Amino acid sequence: MCWLGATREFMGHDLKDLESTDMGVWLDHIHPEERNKIWKTFEKYLETGENFRLEYRFRKHNENYIHIEENVICLKDENGSVNRVLGIIKDITERKLTQERLEDSEEKYRSFIQNFDGIAFQLDENFFPEFMHGKVEEITGYSEEKFLSGQFLWIDIIHSADKPLVIEDINNIQKSPYNSSRELDFRIIHSNGRTKWVHQCYYKIQGKDGKPEKYQGVIYDITEKKNTEEALEKIEAIRNKEIHHRIKNNLQVISSLLDLQAEKFNDRECIKNSEVLTAFRESQDRVMSIALIHEELHEGEGRDTLNFSPYLEKLVENLFQTYRLGDKEISLIMNLEEDIFFDMDTAVPLGMIVNELVSNSLKYAFPDRKTGEIRINLFREGKAGNSSGTDEKDGEKELTEKCTGYTLIISDNGIGIPEKIDFENPDTLGLQLVTILVEQLDSEIELKRNKGTRFKIRFNVKQD
Repeated sequence: MCWLGATREFMGHDLKDLESTDMGVWLDHIHPEERNKIWKTFEKYLETGENFRLEYRFRKHNENYIHIEENVICLKDENGSVNRVLGIIKDITERKLTQERLEDSEEKYRSFIQNFDGIAFQLDENFFPEFMHGKVEEITGYSEEKFLSGQFLWIDIIHSADKPLVIEDINNIQKSPYNSSRELDFRIIHSNGRTKWVHQCYYKIQGKDGKPEKYQGVIYDITEKKNTEEALEKIEAIRNKEIHHRIKNNLQVISSLLDLQAEKFNDRECIKNSEVLTAFRESQDRVMSIALIHEELHEGEGRDTLNFSPYLEKLVENLFQTYRLGDKEISLIMNLEEDIFFDMDTAVPLGMIVNELVSNSLKYAFPDRKTGEIRINLFREGKAGNSSGTDEKDGEKELTEKCTGYTLIISDNGIGIPEKIDFENPDTLGLQLVTILVEQLDSEIELKRNKGTRFKIRFNVKQD
């Protein structure tokens, strides 16, 4: 066997020492796991006389193994038998290691994609998919190939109710001059017709050197999460309804106890028509104004906000039934904006204010008249002109929260509140309550006494 080239580098011997070396020396340097296979391959090609190429691990003189590539040319005699071979041995260790690293990386990527619980994608500047990997078919019912070929477009499987939201989100990220990211929840329609919720997180990659931008992201199936959230919301709604129901019942019990106590005093001749009975009745009205709120919340959809206008109608109707004024004809005119929702912190004090002011009108506004009129208006007006939701800063009040302004007007055409009554420092419990509740709402109240009585209350409600 004849050796040429960098024999010292590979085997630690000079060329002249190896000129008569037999095949055994070469075989001893081949890795034991590959030695038998290489020798059989070598024998096979020597018999056929075909040129061949081998790759194997080879032990250098320093006992380290390297990867080599050997290209062999078989030389034949006049009878066609191989009598000599020429070969070139090349160190391909670096290439082999790079290939192994690449294969390892590809295997990790395949494993990641196979176990990835979502869809990874890249889109071109026109939002056409360049690749989609992961659980595409499991989530959508359609294969990657159908999306990549354009047979199905992602936008076409989005739920019609959510499509405008998704299109708007796409327009926003396309118009953005920077690398920006977006997150969005929306529904898609699976190929089997079922609706699924997905969470999409993607970002824009600006193109370099005039190249168009790309979009990369992931999509997760969050249907189970959404279903769980909806179930919990229903449970919470049922729980809230039950709480409001119990509070309403407890307040009705309190009202009934006040009624029983009033009847007890009513049996005593000396107490009839006294301030004691009036106080019991007024206390009942105040309790019932709160109970009505919990009744409306119980009968609603389990939300923590009250549709205030229907509640106001029921509250005032109850007051009119409570204060039946003999043969007097007192008309009620209500102009209430629809779909005004308040939480308990606003609804309770506002309801009690209405209770006090309407009760006062029914009791005192029409002493010597057969007819009268009470008006109630409630409407939005944008930003109310008070200091609600403000902080003191450098001596100035600045709005710190986004609020909606509302105006409530309660008026009658009765005799009016006497001038001797100081509304800012009233003596009666009812007007004192109104003052306290107005302050609690952080609102402002205005009183006009001409041609009857007119209360105008302006307040802000923080928007969610």
